[in-house]
Amino acid sequence: MVNKSEEKFNKLMDMRDVLCRDDIVWILNYIKQKAADEDPALLGLHQPRLLKNFYHFAELAMLLIGSRNTGATEYDCIRNSLQEACFGLTNAQSFKDALE
Repeated sequence: MVNKSEEKFNKLMDMRDVLCRDDIVWILNYIKQKAADEDPALLGLHQPRLLKNFYHFAELAMLLIGSRNTGATEYDCIRNSLQEACFGLTNAQSFKDALE
C-alpha cells in the first residue's frame, strides 16, 4: 500500500514532469525524513553508495542556496542528481524506462 507521501514522491520523480524549486525542496525533505526514520531501503545500501547519495543530496541543496536560474543543461544535471540522491528509495528500472 502506497501512502500519500510515497505517491507524491513517485509523481515528482517522473522524468516527464518539470520540477519547480518547491518540488526539489519537497524531495530533499522526503529523503531527509527517510534517512531519519532509518528506512530499510537505505540501510541496505553499502557505504560507498550512501556517500554518493549524500554527495548528490548536498549538491542539490547547494544549487538551491545559489538560487540561480537554470537552463536545460543544468536542469538535466538536477534531474540526474535527484536520481542519485534518491537511489535505493526508488525503482531504478522506472528511471531507465522514462529515459528511453
